[in-house]
Amino acid sequence: MAAAFWLLFFLAFFSAGFHLIFSFTDPHDAAALQSLKDAWQNTPPSWGSGDPCGTPWEGVTCKDSRVTALGLSTMSLKGKLSGDIGGLTELISLDLSFNPELTGSLTPRLGDLQNLNILILAGCGFTGNIPDVLGNLAELSFLALNSNNLTGNIPPSLGKLSNVYWLDLAENQLTGTIPISTPTSPGLDLLLKAKHFHFNKNQLSGPIPSQLFSSDMVLIHVLFDGNQLNGTIPDSIGEVQTLEVLRLDRNALTGKVPTNLNNLTSVVELNLARNQLTGPLPNLTGMTSLNYVDLSNNSFVTQEAPEWFSTLPSLTTLVIEHGSLQGPLPSKIFSYQQIEQVLLKNNAFSGQLDMGESLGPQLQLVDLQNNNISSVTLTAQYTSTLILVGNPVCSALSNTNYCQLQQPTSKAYSTSVTKCGNPQCPYGQKLSPQRCECAYPYEGTLYFRAPSFKDSSDVNRFQELEMSLWVKLGLTPGSVFIQDPFFNVDDYLQVQLALFPPTGKYFNRTEIIRIGFDLSNQTYKPPKDFGPYLFIASPYPFPDGDKGTSLNSSAVAGIVTGCSLLVLGLFGVGIYAIRQKKRAEKALGLSRPFASWAPSGKDSGGAPQLKGARWFSYDELKKCTNNFSESNEIGSGGYGKVYRGMLSEGQVVAIKRAQQGSMQGGLEFKTEIELLSRVHHKNLVGLVGFALNKENRCWCTNLWPMEHSGKACQGYLDPEYYMTQQLTEKSDVYSFGVVMLELVTAKQPIEKGKYIVREVRMAMDKNDEEHYGLKEIMDPAIRNSTNLVGFGRIVDLAMQCVEESAAERPTMSEVVKEVETILQNDGMNTNSTSASSSATDFGASRGAPRHPYNDVPKKDVNDLHAFDYSGGYSLPAKVEPK
Repeated sequence: MAAAFWLLFFLAFFSAGFHLIFSFTDPHDAAALQSLKDAWQNTPPSWGSGDPCGTPWEGVTCKDSRVTALGLSTMSLKGKLSGDIGGLTELISLDLSFNPELTGSLTPRLGDLQNLNILILAGCGFTGNIPDVLGNLAELSFLALNSNNLTGNIPPSLGKLSNVYWLDLAENQLTGTIPISTPTSPGLDLLLKAKHFHFNKNQLSGPIPSQLFSSDMVLIHVLFDGNQLNGTIPDSIGEVQTLEVLRLDRNALTGKVPTNLNNLTSVVELNLARNQLTGPLPNLTGMTSLNYVDLSNNSFVTQEAPEWFSTLPSLTTLVIEHGSLQGPLPSKIFSYQQIEQVLLKNNAFSGQLDMGESLGPQLQLVDLQNNNISSVTLTAQYTSTLILVGNPVCSALSNTNYCQLQQPTSKAYSTSVTKCGNPQCPYGQKLSPQRCECAYPYEGTLYFRAPSFKDSSDVNRFQELEMSLWVKLGLTPGSVFIQDPFFNVDDYLQVQLALFPPTGKYFNRTEIIRIGFDLSNQTYKPPKDFGPYLFIASPYPFPDGDKGTSLNSSAVAGIVTGCSLLVLGLFGVGIYAIRQKKRAEKALGLSRPFASWAPSGKDSGGAPQLKGARWFSYDELKKCTNNFSESNEIGSGGYGKVYRGMLSEGQVVAIKRAQQGSMQGGLEFKTEIELLSRVHHKNLVGLVGFALNKENRCWCTNLWPMEHSGKACQGYLDPEYYMTQQLTEKSDVYSFGVVMLELVTAKQPIEKGKYIVREVRMAMDKNDEEHYGLKEIMDPAIRNSTNLVGFGRIVDLAMQCVEESAAERPTMSEVVKEVETILQNDGMNTNSTSASSSATDFGASRGAPRHPYNDVPKKDVNDLHAFDYSGGYSLPAKVEPK
């Protein structure tokens, strides 16, 4: 039972001016982040110190002390993704995109992130297989593993991701077939909420399974281009009527195109080029949303132009090159209002080419090279490029423009900076089109995987793209620079992009992380004509890595350096002398720091005798609380305020700072920290260290273990209540006595108020050796104990502390010594030599010391005998400033 009384005493002691709340960053999350920091190079500078949630660390988002999002896009991270990531169990979003030097395999511990909703590892250097355990992430809705070096098969377990809508595995080295479900295994056909299947540019093989598609699916983008898929196109694809983009080009598909393909009336891009498809051209009648069609380089049967050539009013681009079309070319195709390019070279069109009376206003290029056209009828309004090289018509008219290979009449679009003149920017900087100043832009490449057009010179279209970028990315109008868009060998529209900071020369890291996430998470949506896209960022030259520009003149540099060294040398002599003087004064003060706080007639100048605690400099505690900022304030009391802080090694602590005018003197302060260093309990904070100078007194403790607060002592010893009371009594001793009596009695503290002293005084009977006359008002948990060791002496001490006259009350140091005497006389071992290795349990049960955060078993939450104490004052400890 003595253990319970010591617990009561310690709680009462803290309630006299210690308002404490819980840890700001969960210790397990803090440890996981620290391990990731140790495994990676080039983490943001804010990761060097402070609390991950409180400072906060750049890229870290927290809620209720738990890390919920980690975003480090484009940070130039270097290293491996270790299993420590699995310790962030409350993580909802993980974005490590565009860090190409993040390498190695994907850790299976990603499967521990059961709350994960967004996983973006695009544009890194990861290798190895996709872990099967990713299929266990039931909450996952966005999975982007594209643009790495991943190998192996697509795991069938991904079919368990029932909430996923974005699945991007593109641009890896994945092999094998596309998995579908069996009676014993899941498959991708189960992803009924998926809208995006992006598997392009891998090495996938085998046929496209018919079971993969069904009318229950809501797919809008199916990108299977650039693989090694074979077999026929399954009829089931015609059942997915939500489809908008279908790219099956650059595979080895054979057989006829399904006749139900024209059920896909929402499709805007259809690309079946570069396969081995046979039979007639697919019937696209009724697909009135089509903008872009490419059926080139297949083995379709020889036929005349199909009827749908004249029934697709939304068409912008028609590409059937190296085909087997013959006969006349319908003029209707040139009259569509949106038609831009008609590319039909290497077919067998013959007869007269009649462009018609009404040409589409957007028509830019008609390429009919190597056909059998014998004559041409052009209207006067046609001024765009026509290429008929290789046709019979050019045999006699070889000097006409259309019988010569021609360069495009318009150049690819680039953002204009002509208003800025022609200033020269330093290396690495570029000219901002908005400010006409040199700055370091955020650069990268946009790959539009299925644009609905083929013209890269359309000014209005690309200016619309610019505007959408600065608006949707939250940038300054005019801060976007686009350069030389073109269609690459994969038939993607490739655009070089530069985004400029609104002011100054640099973006900060938070801005880069935000922009990178918006582009990798597809938060940014381009104009509809541009379709699905991929962004790959270039490394960003943050200013902390910028070494600046050196002088070009070695002579000037030498003179400046020599003069600087001379001045610094003279200045250094003076500084050295001043610092030596201050060091001597500081050393003298540190030898007796408590002397300036000693009451008259008492000497408190000796170093306190602590167990495992440290002596900090005041400046160190000031720094780790950000100059005791209000944002780090977590409580207050009659003695002073309590702040959250993080030590340089990452430990999160509570720091109590005495307010100006505090009644506590140096001796009391010394006695208090000596006591705190010796007391250890699973439900009590432990002393980490203290700081003291002429004007300030502070000490820091561990933060309260969240999982045990308010529960460990059955309510009548509710630590949360007693730790958060803001007592207004001027005497810490009187407050100690009042709260001690409240803890002993059965009534809830909120009901007793100022009458507790009177009630106990009236009920006391010292002739009752066991219960001291307080049996009727004692808390049942104490009254029913079989071991009431020292009960009466503790009550006597509490009553002395609440004497009406302050002169008759003991000092706090006398209280501490009296309690220690009670414990020693009642058989407690108070001679432990180490706070960490020689802890002793009070009362009937004894055992090895337990870690207060990790090692408290559930069955011990009501155990009042697990109280550890590390000795009296007879064994001094060496205490030095840190």
